[in-house]
Order: sequence, then structure tokens, then C-alpha cells
Amino acid sequence: MLSDMASGLQLRRVLGPMHLTLLGIGCVIGAGIFVLTGQAAASYAGPAISLSFVLSGTACVFAGLCYAEFASMIPAAGSAYTYAYATLGEVCAWIIGWDLILEYLFGASAVAVGWSAYVVSFLRDFGVALPASLASAPLAYDPATGLHATGGILNLPAVFIVALMIGLLVIGIRESANFNNVIVVVKVAVILLFVGCCARFVQTSNWTPFIPPNTGVFGQFGWSGLLRGSAVVFFAYIGFDAVSTAAQESRNPQRDMPIGILASLTVCIVLYVAVSLVLTGLVPYTKLGVPDPIAVGIDAAGPALRWLRPLVKAGAIAGLSSVVMVLLMGQTRIFYSMSKDGLLPPVFARVHPRFQTPYVTTLLTGAVAVVIAGLFPIGFISELVSIGALLAFTMVSAGVLVLRHTRPDYPRPFRTPWVPVVPVLGVLLALVQMAALPRGTWIRLVVWMALGLIIYGTYGHRQSRLERHGRPDA
Repeated sequence: MLSDMASGLQLRRVLGPMHLTLLGIGCVIGAGIFVLTGQAAASYAGPAISLSFVLSGTACVFAGLCYAEFASMIPAAGSAYTYAYATLGEVCAWIIGWDLILEYLFGASAVAVGWSAYVVSFLRDFGVALPASLASAPLAYDPATGLHATGGILNLPAVFIVALMIGLLVIGIRESANFNNVIVVVKVAVILLFVGCCARFVQTSNWTPFIPPNTGVFGQFGWSGLLRGSAVVFFAYIGFDAVSTAAQESRNPQRDMPIGILASLTVCIVLYVAVSLVLTGLVPYTKLGVPDPIAVGIDAAGPALRWLRPLVKAGAIAGLSSVVMVLLMGQTRIFYSMSKDGLLPPVFARVHPRFQTPYVTTLLTGAVAVVIAGLFPIGFISELVSIGALLAFTMVSAGVLVLRHTRPDYPRPFRTPWVPVVPVLGVLLALVQMAALPRGTWIRLVVWMALGLIIYGTYGHRQSRLERHGRPDA
């Protein structure tokens, strides 16, 4: 089974360890740092949002070590779906593949909404005002009351960026990766500028109390708020696992995939903690529940740093663009792998004769992402993304334990250290953060997974490669 999955490669191998590391950074640094940092601080954790990032980052390190082992063993497109297929069986693979739609496709849509907010704000600084009805979602989200109408028509900028990134992905992986490399340099430079220039304007009084007292409701500040904040900003770390979806396009996946995953994750944890500390030191956390909190932080620093505002917004716009691209790329490669296994129609695995990219699934993915980005607000989408990613991380960590028991002698170019401690902690931390998410998010997850099982029972199971040809030798 494992050797079979690593064979039959059809995608172009052009990515090295630097490409993969920058791919991970390009996906991780995005809506989480430019949008959700402020919203999670204002609603859940206060200044302790930096500790929320540490907790989420720690969970990601454990999961990342498990991803790295799998990526070195099974250098095939499909990420956690492929790993589950090899270790936990077809049913679990379908569940995780369906779940990953929440992480990648919905994640790309959520980031596109954040991109729209920064574009609208950037253009407004230059006297260009987009009509509100065409630059905001027709639906808004309140955790207490749910979705309600806003009077808007369509979030047109969000639709535009999804369509643009889909076009780039159809053209080719090398072109997409080169575009991402440039954008990563831009947005990391902007983040370092923000931290370096604004640190001296931090008012330590804004950090007091560092963990605001709980309001009496679970998740609203206090230690439970810190925990819920970590679950919400978990969305900010989504992306390092997207590196594993490019395994079939990596020149030396056994060596390069672990480097790309762990290096990108380490860089992003350090940057997130630094930005969250500076931001909450510049502005009282109660004032950070806005779409562009970094810009608010610069304004609080005073006229001396007003020159930095357009640079940060431009960096955010560029940075969020690359996140949309990498998440969409990850989703298309998962659909590609599911189609190769027979769980989705064969058209999802069709490769363009010239560009050597899975262009049909790319276009279909883009069409769905356009609808979600154009109609729904970021808060509603991001909670679904977080719970989807946490469930995927849980299953990958569990998969390492299963495979160490069932295939202890299979070659592992990279081995997760301190097994079983690392995968067990990966499972436990992911489950704890999932438990901290609102009840409504859990309900939507259950409904989504039930829909997926219906599709599997009516199509995937009947058409799967295992059902039609029998299980290949392991």
C-alpha cells in the first residue's frame, strides 16, 4: 500500500527545500496575523493572545513532527488524506479528506475575505471608496445569534483574488512557487518593520491585566478565554501542513519535506508571538476587534510612524494573496489524490497536457471558493477552518502511532522523536482546543461530516480503487 502510493507520479518535480519552506511561510503568515490576532484578543484572550499563539504553536510542532515522518515515508500528493489512506483505511481517509475541505477550501475563502478588508482600507487611504454593497459579505456572523443579513450584495474583491490565484495555479506549480517566494520576502519584511519600528511605542500598561478576568462565560477571557483564543487563532497556523500536499512536486521529498514543514513552522511561531505582544502593547485589546488591527496599531504609535501604514497594508495585501494561492493549491492536490483512488470522479485527476497541473479540479475548487468568499464573513468561515484543521492534525498524530505498530520496519527517512509522547501530545492538544470552540461550530462540523459520509456511501465506496480491484499488497 505505501509503496503503491509513492508510485505512478505524474506531476512535475521542481520544488527544493527553500521553495517548500517559503511555501509554508507563505501560507501560514496571512489572515491569522493580519486579521484574527486583533479579533481573538478583543473577544477571547486579551493581551494573553500571545500565550494562545504559543499553545497553538506547540500543538502544531507536535503535529508537524508527525506530518514530517509521513511526508518522508509517503511522498505523494494529498497530505493527511494520503497518510490516513495508508494507515487507517479507506473510510478514515475519506473522512479526513472531506474534513480537509474545511481547512483548505474554506480557509482560502476566509483569507480572501481578509484580503478584501485590507484592499478596501488601502484604497480608502488614497481617496478611492468602493461601494459597501460590493465590498462586503451579504451575511454577518455573531457567535451568539448566528448569521444575519447585512444588506450587502457581494464581496467583490474577495471574489477577484480567488479567481486570480486560480488562474495562476492552472498555469503551473513553478510559476506559482516563484510568485510565492517574492511575496513571502515582502510580507516578512513588513512584519519585521512593524515589530522593529513599533516596539519602542509599546505601553506596558496595556498588558495589565495580561490575562483579563473571566466574564462568567466560558471562553470570554480568563484561562478559558486563553484556551478558546488558541483554538480560534489555530487558523493562523494553517499552512505548514499544506507543504506536504506538494510532495509529488518536490525534487527530494524524503529529505526536503521535513525541512520545509518544520522550518516554516518555527519561523512563523516566533513572528506571531512578537507581533501579538507589540500589537496588544500599542492598543488596548478591547479596541482590536477590527478587520485591520495592524493598521490600528500603527495609528496608535502616532504621526511618527504614519509612513508605515501604507507599507503594512500593501504587505498584508501581498501576503494574503499568497495564502489564498497555497491553500487553493493544497485543496486541488487533495482532490487529485482522492480521484486517483476512485473516491471522486476521474475528472478530478485530469492533468493539463501543457501545464502539467490538475486544471479541472483547480477550476472547480475555485468556483466553490468564489461563492464562499463572496457571501460569508471571516468569523463564520475561520471557526470551521480551525475545527477542520484540528481534526486533521488529530488523525495524523494518531496515524503515526498506528503505523509504528503495524509497519515498524518500513523505511522512515525522518522519524518523529520521542514516540509515543509526541503523537499522544499532538492528539491531546488538538482535542482540547477543539473542545474549546463554540457549540455551533461543532454542530456545523457534524452536519458537514454526515454529508460527506452520505456521498462516500453512495459514490466513493462503490467506485473506489480498493472496491473495484482489491487491496494492493502493502
